[in-house]
Amino acid sequence: MPVSSETVRENYERIREQAGPAVTVVAATKYVSLDDMEVLAEAGVEVVGENRAQDLLAKHGRYADVFRWHFIGHLQSRKTAAVNRTCELVHSLASESAARRLEVPALVEVNLSGEETKSGVDPERLAELLAAYGDVRGLMTMPPLAGDPEESRPYFRRLRELSERHGLQELSMGTSQDWPVAVEEGATLIRVGHVLYG
Repeated sequence: MPVSSETVRENYERIREQAGPAVTVVAATKYVSLDDMEVLAEAGVEVVGENRAQDLLAKHGRYADVFRWHFIGHLQSRKTAAVNRTCELVHSLASESAARRLEVPALVEVNLSGEETKSGVDPERLAELLAAYGDVRGLMTMPPLAGDPEESRPYFRRLRELSERHGLQELSMGTSQDWPVAVEEGATLIRVGHVLYG
């Protein structure tokens, strides 16, 4: 990520302004090296989302108090201990085995596209996972990759409808490719990477 903290700060402030005060901008750090986390700190980024438990532990070890930490990657039950120690929110709860070991607030990841390559619970199984974990704050989804952000809208709308049906408040939806559409459909958290660093 050979980019200056000034560039990241400008992008971050622009995204926050466009998204509005009700939306938390989560900087996805999957491709940000340990050393480059310093750039995010200097840019004033507040919330970071990590995909891998071992990277989470390494980055948290150096920058624990600099950021608020979210886990946004596939959550395996054997990785929950690392998440419990470091994160204020998990975006990707998708199994009862992980729910049994998790100790922090979570969003349930819902696979609305039915793609086998994507994680998440089938919408029909959402109620049973909600029953299995007492601290679910909302839902998360990843629509299919598309060239036109508008193609994501039906998935975001369906997730919002699901959250309303179950009385949940938080919606983690929208990434660099389609976050403005997600915000229009009610996102409370957006996960952005290259649009922040580019």
